[in-house]
Amino acid sequence: MDRINEFEFYLNRDRMIASVKTPKSLELFLESEVKAAFLLTGNISVIKRYVELLKEHDRFVFLHLEKIKGISYDKEGLKFIAKFVKPTGIVTTKSSLIQLAKKEGLIAIQRLFLVDTDAVANGLKVVEEIQPDALEIMPALIPEMIEKLKVKTSCPLITGGLIQNQRHIDQALQSGAVAVSTGRNWLWKTQNSHE
Repeated sequence: MDRINEFEFYLNRDRMIASVKTPKSLELFLESEVKAAFLLTGNISVIKRYVELLKEHDRFVFLHLEKIKGISYDKEGLKFIAKFVKPTGIVTTKSSLIQLAKKEGLIAIQRLFLVDTDAVANGLKVVEEIQPDALEIMPALIPEMIEKLKVKTSCPLITGGLIQNQRHIDQALQSGAVAVSTGRNWLWKTQNSHE
């Protein structure tokens, strides 16, 4: 099974992605059963160590490029990430990085903020053009938008942002999200019993 299919398998099984925002939450993530993390902490001097630690524990590691200090958001920065840091993939709001990441063999997740109807329309147009491996929509607390976007794209939908409790997770999953991302570590458990 290739890495993208393996990731999709665990995404469909766990239905949860941990948003790791601090070194302490990195430790808590390793204590959980969740297989995938969006890494939103670190800098150019420690990020390789974080990625290696998580991969040693057989986890999928996605760097949110805009949150990692000291890394440029261009072709050379992406090559550095792919060749030296070697995460599973990236999460980014910058559509220009999606195709570059895919060329470097990384799984690429496009993050889209649902701020208004124009942002949604433009975001869907970009997604159609660049074909990310998955689309993370934020915030997660708009179930009817998850349903609408599910119909408009074949891209697997991940949703996150403002998740406060299990009910929010359940609503997002029932609305069509394949998985939910959250930084609230007490919610980091597999969701396969909530299908």
